[in-house]
Amino acid sequence: MHGNTSGLRPAQMKALGHLYRRRIEPGRVGSPELARNLAELSNDIRREISVLIDRRGRVISVSVADAKGAELPDLRLGEHRLAGFHLLHTHPRGGALSKSDLSTLFLKRLDAVSAIEVRDEGQPGLVHTAHLTPPGTVGEEEDWRILPPVPSFQIDDFDLGAQVSALEEEIARAARTRQAQKDRERAILVQIDQGEFDAEERLEELAELARTAGAEVVHKELVYRRNLKPGTLVGAGKLEELTSKAYHLDADLLIFGQELGPAQAREIEAATGLKVLDRTQLILDIFALHAQGVESRLQVELAQLRYMKPRLLGAGAALSRIGGSAGSAAGGAIGTRGPGETKLELDRRRINDRLSFLEKQLEDVAVRREERRKGRARNDVPVISIVGYTNAGKSTLLNAFTHAAEEPRRVLAENKLFATLRPTSRQGFIEGIGPVILTDTVGFIRDLPRDLARAFRATLEEIGDADVLLHVVDVASPGADQRLDAVNRILDDLGFRELPTVIALNKADAADPDTLEREVERTGGIPVSALRNLGLADLKEALADAVAGVQRQELAQREEARERAAEYR
Repeated sequence: MHGNTSGLRPAQMKALGHLYRRRIEPGRVGSPELARNLAELSNDIRREISVLIDRRGRVISVSVADAKGAELPDLRLGEHRLAGFHLLHTHPRGGALSKSDLSTLFLKRLDAVSAIEVRDEGQPGLVHTAHLTPPGTVGEEEDWRILPPVPSFQIDDFDLGAQVSALEEEIARAARTRQAQKDRERAILVQIDQGEFDAEERLEELAELARTAGAEVVHKELVYRRNLKPGTLVGAGKLEELTSKAYHLDADLLIFGQELGPAQAREIEAATGLKVLDRTQLILDIFALHAQGVESRLQVELAQLRYMKPRLLGAGAALSRIGGSAGSAAGGAIGTRGPGETKLELDRRRINDRLSFLEKQLEDVAVRREERRKGRARNDVPVISIVGYTNAGKSTLLNAFTHAAEEPRRVLAENKLFATLRPTSRQGFIEGIGPVILTDTVGFIRDLPRDLARAFRATLEEIGDADVLLHVVDVASPGADQRLDAVNRILDDLGFRELPTVIALNKADAADPDTLEREVERTGGIPVSALRNLGLADLKEALADAVAGVQRQELAQREEARERAAEYR
C-alpha cells in the first residue's frame, strides 16, 4: 500500500488491504463490485484511491493518491509496447479525467486510465476512460482518445484487451515503417532564452552542430526562462510537451543548448524517456567524428575523459559509454563516438592514469611540433595563420591560395562545422613577398567547452608564431559581427590579439549587399569568395602590405640592436 495513509483508522487500512484480493475479468477496465468498493472507501476517507491492474486482472498496487502520485512499477518499456497495466482511481469531488490523469497515461504509457466519480453516500457515478493513440493518428489532436463516460455498472463492457492489442500492433507497424525510412537519429533541440539578443542564432547554430554530428533535426524549441528550474532547466510542463513532440515525430534524442549537470541530465532522461545530450557533448562528438591525426585523436579523448569523469564515476557499466566505437571514423550513436578504449570500465584511479598517459603523449607531440616550427623559423619564411569561426571557409581559402585542387596538397574543405581539427601548413606565393607558409587552424566557436579549449590550447598557441593573422569571416550568414567578436575574444584569451591582422569577408558573392557594405566599413575587411576565386588579388595585396610592414619592423629592430651592440663595444 502506498501514498499518504496517515490518519486512517485500522478498519480503513484493512479495507484498503482487501482491495488486493479483488480480481477482474482479464482485458476489462474493472468490475461493478470493484467500482463500488473504491467509491465507498474513497468517500469514507475523503481522499483519492488508485489501484493498478495488470492484464491478468490482478490488483498489484493500491495507493491513497491521485493518478500522478500512484505507485507504478519502475519498468523499461519496449519501444513498441505499452506498460501492461491500467490505472483505475476515484474522483471524490466528481468530474472527468484531469490533465494530470492524462499526462500520467501518456508519460507512463499505461494501457488506459479510468476515473470513477464518487457521489453522495459513496455511490459510484460515471466512469471516464482514456487510452493512447498511435503516433501520427489522423484526426486526433491529443496523444490520447477519451471514451464516452459510462455508468459504473457498465464498466466491464469495454474490451480493453482488444483495444490494447490493436494499439500495440499499430504502434509496431508504424515504427517498422519509420525504421525502414530512418537512417539517422532524430533530434529535438532546446535552446533556453534568458534574454540574450542572439538566442535564435544560438538555436540555429545548435541545429547546425546536430546536423554535423549526423542527426536529423525534426523540431527546434526556443524556451524563454528568466530563471532556470534547478532540476530540469525548463520545468515539468515543458518536458511533457517535448515528450509529446518526440512521440509524434519519432524522435529519440533531446539536445540542450546549455551545459547540463550530471543530475540534471539524469532527471530529464527519467522524465522524458529520451536520450539527452547537451551542447558540450555534441561538440565533443563532432570532434571525435572528425579527428584523424594522432594528435587530434589524443586531444579529443583527453577532452572527453575530462568532461565525462564526474559523470562516469560510480556509474559502473555505464563507463563503457564512450568506448566500443572502433575509432572516431566508425559509426555509432551521437554522443557515444570517440577514439577511446574499446571498454572504459574505469574506476577513479584508472581514469586518472589514462588522463596522465594522454597528457604525456601530447607533451611529446608538442615537442615535435616545436621542432618543426623552429625549422620554419630558420628558413626565415613568413608565416600567415588563417583563423576564424568554424565553417567560415578557411580551408577553401587555403586551397585557393595554394592552387591545391587535388590530393595530396588539397586540404579537406566541407560545409560542416569543425571539418578541420589539426593545423595544416602549405607553402604559397605572394607577389612582392615571395614564398610564404599558410597555416589553417581549427575553427573557433563561441563558448568553446572548457575541456576542449584546454586540450587544443597547444594547437592554438601555434598561432602565436605567425607573422600575420588572416581572419576569415562568413559574411553571408546572419550574425557575422558576433562571430567575429567571438573569435577576437578567444585571440584575446590566448594573447594574440595584437598580431597584425587582415580580415577576409568570405562568401561575399552570397552576402546581402547592405550587410557586406556595413561590415567592410566596420572592419576594413576585404570582400572575397574563396569558392569562386573572387577578390583574392586584393586580399593578397593586403597580406603583402601586412607582411612587408612586419618585415620592416623586424629589420628596424635588428638595426637598432646592431647599433646598441656597436655602442656597447
